[in-house]
Amino acid sequence: MRLLGGGILKGMAVTLRNFVGSYFNKERLVTNDYSWRPTGALPQSAGEYPKEEGEQLRDTTTVTNYSRNFPMLLHDGSEPMDTIRCVACQICERECPPQCIYIEKSAEKKPTATGKPQYYPEKFDIDVSVCMSCQICVEVCPFDAIVMNSQFELSTPDRFGGLLLRRDDLLKSNDYYHQIHPEEAGVRDQRMADEKAAKEAKKKAAAEAVKKKAEAKAQEEAGNKKEDAE
Repeated sequence: MRLLGGGILKGMAVTLRNFVGSYFNKERLVTNDYSWRPTGALPQSAGEYPKEEGEQLRDTTTVTNYSRNFPMLLHDGSEPMDTIRCVACQICERECPPQCIYIEKSAEKKPTATGKPQYYPEKFDIDVSVCMSCQICVEVCPFDAIVMNSQFELSTPDRFGGLLLRRDDLLKSNDYYHQIHPEEAGVRDQRMADEKAAKEAKKKAAAEAVKKKAEAKAQEEAGNKKEDAE
């Protein structure tokens, strides 16, 4: 016969054990599992603030790749708006569960660093007071333009405007992304490079196919003319 409320009592016992154990076992102070680390050491991000952009991280392995925090927009060069990856497709805005993203697409396209004209966000706002760090915006972005930052200290005396991050606040370089999430950034860059190489190979193959078809047609026409002449 099972004791009525036995599950509640068991849960309370587990909570009490973890509470008492937190005073004697330092690893109980964090909720993430870091057993995969070779040394078993706790990450720097568990007790220290991350470095700001432009500063050299003391140990990039101490900033966990699994921290979500808040989104940022990536650019690939020294001029953010010339190399911004975002094309204002607004997929992230539509898919955001708490609807904390607001985007206004530019009226006209402008040339990028690659020479290809594209749209860009005139406005790109994220209300971090509403953002729940679900990372859905990152998952649905087809251009790898939005990723998660490691910044979590966003205290501000202005609880309204201070927690509304504008486009220029969100823009971060790809080099910064490699500093805070080196493995993740490397995987993304490699995937983008592979996709670009595949597109170029497909384009080259299509061009060669058109060329061969034209040559075959020219040979056929030349053969027909020769037969007519005979």
